[in-house]
Amino acid sequence: MHVGFVLLNCDLGSEEYILEELNNINGVNHAYITFGAYDVIAEIHAEDQLEFDEIVSMKIRRLARVVSTMTLNVVKS
Repeated sequence: MHVGFVLLNCDLGSEEYILEELNNINGVNHAYITFGAYDVIAEIHAEDQLEFDEIVSMKIRRLARVVSTMTLNVVKS
């Protein structure tokens, strides 16, 4: 099991939309709206690094209204 986090910045006022979209993606275990440097954080659970990369690159980063992301891979839990 590979675990990681994606921190997202999105268009102003689109946090609820992004949260709904994230919750519809297989592999997104939890997603939260936050205050601070990032607007939303998503916890990703994947079978391996390849699946994790696909979820981030092909599904999350391509969501409408996502401005930027930062991906954090968990090394050891």
